[in-house]
Amino acid sequence: MIQQNENVFDLCLILLRGLPGSGKSTLAGILSEDGKYPCLSVDDFFTDNATGQYNFEYDKNHFAYKQCEKQTDKQMENKSPKIFVHNTFTFDWEILPYIKLAAAHKYKLFVVTVEKYHQDHNIHNVTQEQIEKMAQKYNVRLY
Repeated sequence: MIQQNENVFDLCLILLRGLPGSGKSTLAGILSEDGKYPCLSVDDFFTDNATGQYNFEYDKNHFAYKQCEKQTDKQMENKSPKIFVHNTFTFDWEILPYIKLAAAHKYKLFVVTVEKYHQDHNIHNVTQEQIEKMAQKYNVRLY
């Protein structure tokens, strides 16, 4: 039951999902109100904090997923009012840990699919062929 001063949207986890180049990271930055709220991504694992250089290593991808989940959990423990996680989330299994985290920490969960309606390219040089393969596997739950 919601108490008088409690707002149902006080604690929100917002997952931004989409194909590479759709604008997930850009949107997360905008919604975070200039860093007021945390923006987390699997890509953070592969990005050098000092230089901003991105170096993806496929064999370390599972570490990146775990790091993103742990950082989300930590932000929830700190009761950050809004948390944005921007990943491709191509498969349901990628979303499942965040569903569990949201339930455990009593966060309202939103999953937002970002579509590409602009001409910019993806920042990680993912080929069009790779993006098309990902798109074939993409599952969107509309109900």
